[in-house]
Amino acid sequence: MKVVALAGGVGGARLVDGLAQACELTTIVNTGDDFDHWGLRICPDLDTVMYTLAGLANPKQGWGIQDETWGTFERVQAMGGEDWFRLGDRDLATHLTRTHWLRQGLPLSEVTRRLCKALGVTSRVLPMCEGARPTTVRTETGWLDFQTWLVRQRAPQAWEVRSEGDPEPAVGVVDAIETADLVVIAPSNPYVSVDSMLGLGGVRRAVGAARVVAVSPIVGGRAVKGPLAEMIPNLAGRPATAAAVRAHYGDLVDGFVLQHGDDAPGPVLHEEIIMGGREDRTRLARAVLAFGETL
Repeated sequence: MKVVALAGGVGGARLVDGLAQACELTTIVNTGDDFDHWGLRICPDLDTVMYTLAGLANPKQGWGIQDETWGTFERVQAMGGEDWFRLGDRDLATHLTRTHWLRQGLPLSEVTRRLCKALGVTSRVLPMCEGARPTTVRTETGWLDFQTWLVRQRAPQAWEVRSEGDPEPAVGVVDAIETADLVVIAPSNPYVSVDSMLGLGGVRRAVGAARVVAVSPIVGGRAVKGPLAEMIPNLAGRPATAAAVRAHYGDLVDGFVLQHGDDAPGPVLHEEIIMGGREDRTRLARAVLAFGETL
């Protein structure tokens, strides 16, 4: 089965890891939270997906690299440099290499292909676009870029989310969706990850013509990871529930996978959607694929 996953964040990366064990997979990754730091291009969601697929991700926090060291960060901190966004020594190698290749004129999709190959990732990973499409969040004090909002200011109350710029989807993105047997929307934040991808030219149309299963990022009124549960009441005008996520996707989605005990309009599949190791991820992935085949 040829599957396309739309993913961002830790929950998305973990499901993608399971799908990669069970199907022919292309993962399209949100790049709305990409930014420049210490003069380097940082792509947090791409890195989380790559590190997870490579078996390198920190198992406790889900992002970054396991057994990381922090010598460079500590020296920058000691010298008075910006220390609000932590970059580990091994992680820095990715950002240095990516930035070097981008400055040579390579597109982000080619840079990502090279990085995946170097990390031993065998499934296809595509950035959603080559150009910049930064996500910004409106708070009580004004508009903030995504990393300032999430990391530097620790996700103050969000009143609106938007994507800046209108680049074309990366080469291969729309074609992958149009030729897939199934599109899976991973348990990622719909406002800051999935909407950014769907807003690219031709992507929503292609997804709308496909068979689509979405996996809920809300479990029992709480987010699997991140600030989504605090965002939903302001952005959707309703409580943070799986049903609110299902309503957000509307008729774009043919089937919805949610936690046992949660409710949403059908067709739905109830599963244990909290994922730990690869066994959990593969189990959920196989359930999602089997559900998709019934739609």
